[in-house]
Amino acid sequence: MARGSVNHIGIATPSLDESGELWSKLGFSQSVDKISEDQGVKIRYLQGTGNTRIELLEPLSKETPVGRFIERRGPGVQQIAIDVVDIESMISDLIDIGVRMVSEEPVIGSDGLRIAFVHPSSAGGVLIELVESSK
Repeated sequence: MARGSVNHIGIATPSLDESGELWSKLGFSQSVDKISEDQGVKIRYLQGTGNTRIELLEPLSKETPVGRFIERRGPGVQQIAIDVVDIESMISDLIDIGVRMVSEEPVIGSDGLRIAFVHPSSAGGVLIELVESSK
């Protein structure tokens, strides 16, 4: 079951520091940077009011998914993350209606929560990240 809420919006950027300055001026507070070797990115979450979060993603190299995204499209919104209650059931439900997944098995994301990605070809060109959340 989906919660109908956005967990965060991921923005690909060549520099967390350069992008972070703008978001700080817009009232977002910055978290400590994390490295996700599995995903090939350095991550900085920016907290707004309420549950509003932005995730800045700086590629560790041009050969990572985010590095390739920036090479093809330039910096910008890379994914929208949606809260789900039971990620396995959601993946199964999506596959049942013909949705293509990047991976059919969840992995652990940077927040320590289980995540999976819906392929952009099934979502109007948007990469959707499913985040199993207890919110």
